Amino acid sequence: MKYTEEDIKQGQVLLIDKPLEWSSFQAVNKIKWAIKKAFKLKKIKVGHAGTLDPLATGLLVICTGKFTKRIPELQGLIKEYTGTITLGATRPSYDMETEIDKHYPTEHITEALVEATLDQFRGAIDQYPPVFSALKKDGKRLYEFAREGKEVEIKSRKVEIHEFEITNYNFPELSFRVVCSKGTYIRSLAHDLGKALESGAYLSELKRTKIGDLNVSNAIAPLQFPEMLEKGDD
Repeated sequence: MKYTEEDIKQGQVLLIDKPLEWSSFQAVNKIKWAIKKAFKLKKIKVGHAGTLDPLATGLLVICTGKFTKRIPELQGLIKEYTGTITLGATRPSYDMETEIDKHYPTEHITEALVEATLDQFRGAIDQYPPVFSALKKDGKRLYEFAREGKEVEIKSRKVEIHEFEITNYNFPELSFRVVCSKGTYIRSLAHDLGKALESGAYLSELKRTKIGDLNVSNAIAPLQFPEMLEKGDD
């Protein structure tokens, strides 16, 4: 499939498979730059419908042209993630961004205990976002306070966990699948599960697989996108 300049301006919903260590902003910029270059445009609206952390991979929905108006609607859709939670330790960021700060026992954790504990994390739950997050407080992002070593009060928020299952047990690693509402932090889910198991846990791998009916299996790598543009005459 090839996109013309008119296609892009009228609006497209692009499914991008975000690589590891890329920021969502980087992926949007790569798409925007490719469009501007191909069609010799000075301006074009391009935006994403829900950020993904640099350490997460998977589905990033990017809208162009008139379809950028659809971003709030797409952001509100249910999301599905798969990944790995590692038991027995915690990290301040709740994921691999920071070093392990504490180790915990795991000998008491069985598959049966994990399965029984998962019930606490299904349905409507109160969740505290990680201190290492891009949420703003007093005009400053939480991770800026965290990196400065400053403590800041974070309010919990209501989120909906539609499905939470362990797909493979390989202690201390748990492979999982989660279907959840907008605003859910999977890192917080991992951290809180460790706490509920009277141990520690952090998110060691994360992939977003779906946003609504949009599936990562139909997504392309950002570096493939320029090949899909019907270039104008040189």
